[in-house]
Amino acid sequence: MDAALDTTLDIAENVLASFLRYLSAERNLSPNTVKAYKGDISSFLEYIARAGLSLADVDHKALRRYLAFLQNFSLTRATTARKMAAIRAFFKWLYSHVGAIDSNPAVLITAAKIVRPLPKIMRFEDIDKLMAGCDLKTASGRRDRAILEVLYGAGVRVGELVAMDVTDINWRDGELRVMGKGSKERLAPLNEEALSHLKNYIDNGRLELHKQADCASGAVFLNRSGGRLTTGSVRRLVKGYVRQYAEVKGITPHTFRHTFATHLLEGGAGLRAVQELLGHVDLSSTQIYTHLGKSKLRQIYKQAHPRA
Repeated sequence: MDAALDTTLDIAENVLASFLRYLSAERNLSPNTVKAYKGDISSFLEYIARAGLSLADVDHKALRRYLAFLQNFSLTRATTARKMAAIRAFFKWLYSHVGAIDSNPAVLITAAKIVRPLPKIMRFEDIDKLMAGCDLKTASGRRDRAILEVLYGAGVRVGELVAMDVTDINWRDGELRVMGKGSKERLAPLNEEALSHLKNYIDNGRLELHKQADCASGAVFLNRSGGRLTTGSVRRLVKGYVRQYAEVKGITPHTFRHTFATHLLEGGAGLRAVQELLGHVDLSSTQIYTHLGKSKLRQIYKQAHPRA
């Protein structure tokens, strides 16, 4: 690599570092998302450097050439769309936030349409069978039932589930404090049955598991050694119950989240309310969602959730 190319890349990488700090500090994106942006944009910066272009030289034709270049690698449509979304965000920042370029060439590049498979949804019978499969005479069985109830009752991600501490449970209001992606906190209401099984586990199962711990743990869901459950453990746990009790295969912890959202919508909840309950905001969308108050969300949840 020659000296001129090294210098061009060094300048571009310094700009990228500033952009990544913006994503972390101002947009509050998760470390994994920031890492993905870094990889996608770094590849693009190397491409334009080898083409003898600076960031100021890039126009929509250069972006189209890069898009054509990506086709040489047999990437999926989703991967290509993700890379171009990162580049669009980068140039928007360069133009709108920093003023480093006179115009934004990425506005003329449209996103590739992605055909997404419909998520798997569980039937009520499968949910009931999975729940009934937990042995409530044992500490681990009470824990497993509480896990399944919370996954379906609150629609939380598996990472959010294992990160919960006992202090995140609001028994009086029947809510969980959930730390979502990008360190975004939300309150998730729970139905009475989920709360009942969660309390049964906390009072009669967690204490038994906690005795095995080498040190005090504030985690809600503990493993047999008294430590915090991992996401992998929960996935294996769900897989085991599905193998034994469900007729439909391929159910994962995230299937509970899809089912939660679908059943709420079928029960009459509005799309915006469900998005708020899920803590899910589409970063590629320009739509500004109306944030509903706690009492309104709880009311919608109780009216729409099948187990409420």
